[in-house]
Amino acid sequence: MNNEHEGFIFAEDDELKRIKERKLRELMKEVKEKNRLSGQVIHLTDSNFNDVINKNRLVLVDFYADWCMPCRMMAPVVEELAKELAGKVLVGKINVDENPATADRFQVFSIPTLVIIKSGREVDRIIGFIPKSQVEARIKRHLE
Repeated sequence: MNNEHEGFIFAEDDELKRIKERKLRELMKEVKEKNRLSGQVIHLTDSNFNDVINKNRLVLVDFYADWCMPCRMMAPVVEELAKELAGKVLVGKINVDENPATADRFQVFSIPTLVIIKSGREVDRIIGFIPKSQVEARIKRHLE
């Protein structure tokens, strides 16, 4: 009987260990998700795009190309917005030359194009360079 009791304790210890490991993985995943909104611009690709927009409630996507001068002018605006709206909006950039499938899917014909995606759906689009205050106002319309 004593051995059975000890076996029960070991089984309980194993179960407790599995629960702790599962909880640790869940916490690490939550931290990783929160870090996505940490104020850094995320580099998006055709392969990670859907995952990112579906896992984040509000996303600002900057469709750009390295050779595009208006895109270069928009880059610091996008970086500032990422910092200022950290925790509220995920900000990502996707190079249209390197990721044509996503650019085609969103029918991006001119760059820079900023697309605001809420709960996985496009809710607003800005084509060309505009001042930061105007971009920020458009984003804030979609914050609750």
